[in-house]
Amino acid sequence: MNSLNSSRPRVALFEPRIPQNTGTIGRSCLAFDMSLDIIKPTGFSFEDKYLKRAGLDYWTKVDVHLYESFEQYKNTFANSRIIALTKKSSNSISNIIYKDTDILLFGREDTGLPDTIMKKCEIVAGIPMPGGENKLKNGGVRSLNLSVACGIVCYSACLQLDLLIK
Repeated sequence: MNSLNSSRPRVALFEPRIPQNTGTIGRSCLAFDMSLDIIKPTGFSFEDKYLKRAGLDYWTKVDVHLYESFEQYKNTFANSRIIALTKKSSNSISNIIYKDTDILLFGREDTGLPDTIMKKCEIVAGIPMPGGENKLKNGGVRSLNLSVACGIVCYSACLQLDLLIK
């Protein structure tokens, strides 16, 4: 399993609010052998039944690390690139040349990543959505669910880094 010194990308959630999303992301992290870093405050307790239900019986196996602030987190991983993932970016995730030490940072479900946090990241990128709200005449979707977006980006990074060996 991944740890603080492992050469594999990591997933970081900035102030997550919905326990079901965090539990589902934890399952995805376990499936891709990636650590899950959570930057407080959260909108739930780690004893939350919805968190545990979404993580199923895998939650106890997820390599989860908690951080009190973004500053503490950034200082802990001073030698890693932090890639901010946001719907606000026109830079596609397919343009990224991933490194095994990258951190994939996702924002809150309700407000995303604040501009102040994105400015402290080395790369800002998003998932192209041909059916996005600005693409369709009748309006498309505003955003992807956080856990879905996280799964897409994790897969993209692991595929490019050849980390999907069975």
